[in-house]
Amino acid sequence: MGIACGMMLMVLSITNTPSLVRFTGLFAGLLVFLYITFEAPLSGMSINPARTLASALPSGIWQSGWIYFTAPVLGMLLASQLFLQFNHSARACPKLQHGMRQPCIFCGQP
Repeated sequence: MGIACGMMLMVLSITNTPSLVRFTGLFAGLLVFLYITFEAPLSGMSINPARTLASALPSGIWQSGWIYFTAPVLGMLLASQLFLQFNHSARACPKLQHGMRQPCIFCGQP
């Protein structure tokens, strides 16, 4: 839950900082590198439920599997609430590309 919360907080913070938004991928890659280096030995570092499922299916090992499916979702929901609680400035649109046929459902930009 903690690593999913950290990743989501980083993405929300960087995408709402206009001067840093273009480096979101770099920050995400650096954070994953740090998680794999320092956190993976502690918990196995499964922030992606699809990766957990892909490992559990062939092995048939499902002990405590529920936590790998609920913790990332709860961590990201926690991050969004923390971000809203402590960041009162205007929020950027979550879409990187806007279509030309209809206005964006988030920011209204055509």
